[in-house]
Amino acid sequence: MYFSNSWMLPKTVPQLSIIFPKVQKYLFSAVPFYSQGDAVAALTPNTVRYLNTTDIMTSSSFTSPSVKRLSIEGNIAVGKSTFLTLLGKTFQGWHMVTEPVTKWQNIQGSGDCSKTANLLQMVYQDPSRWSYTFQTFSCMGRLKAQLEPFSEHLMKVQNPVQVFERSVYSDRYVFAKNLFDLGHMSEIEWTIYQDWHSFFLQQFKDRVALNGILYLQATPEKCYERLRQRGRSEEEQVELEYLKKLHVQHEDWLIKKSTEVHFENIQNVPVLVLDVNKDFKGNLEEEEILTDKVKTFLTNL
Repeated sequence: MYFSNSWMLPKTVPQLSIIFPKVQKYLFSAVPFYSQGDAVAALTPNTVRYLNTTDIMTSSSFTSPSVKRLSIEGNIAVGKSTFLTLLGKTFQGWHMVTEPVTKWQNIQGSGDCSKTANLLQMVYQDPSRWSYTFQTFSCMGRLKAQLEPFSEHLMKVQNPVQVFERSVYSDRYVFAKNLFDLGHMSEIEWTIYQDWHSFFLQQFKDRVALNGILYLQATPEKCYERLRQRGRSEEEQVELEYLKKLHVQHEDWLIKKSTEVHFENIQNVPVLVLDVNKDFKGNLEEEEILTDKVKTFLTNL
């Protein structure tokens, strides 16, 4: 996959109104100054105001200590959606939060001449242009999902569990970090991303904390095989080498613990490593092995 390293900071700004109007004011005020402090100062009021409009800032239902919160982490095409479906079938009272792929594929602009943009396709076709934009949008979506109050249905379930398909943590420590390492995020973009990411997670703390992580582990070669099988058009340009780099990022974060993590509530979070090199969909024996491991893991949290 070919990635251009050519990049100019101002080009990130104009199309942001297509995908995240609330952040546009932040960019116009923060970016020209190339200042870490200015960036944070400009971002936080606008985006906190955005989060306030969703009513998630004032809800107290998130404070219930009885709900266990897990995230499913793993490489592209490792089988996260399939595994989430399996958990939903096995543990019918659990609340599953899927990754909003369709939202990334259909971002509706505002105004009289609004157009629909496929940001997922845009970031794969021109990562140096769209990586920061995509990671901003995806992380804000994950943040909002992790801040949503628990549903009444979930609170009525005995031993309630909420499962997220990826989290605000993998957004930074795997995907955004990988894009920066590859040169598709500039130094100033990476600095700004980390500034607002740290600010929000420090502000919300336990509200975005996880009780455990389910790491679906498979070789990059197996993930590449599954990626080709599912045939998502946006992923046609994804090469095996890219999946190998993402595999290393996951291993460094979750297994080797060599990635610098900036939040105490996630530094020592328990991780269940599940080998999914075998295709488990429809394989009742393999499905039972995996779900039994999840049961035991949850019991010990």
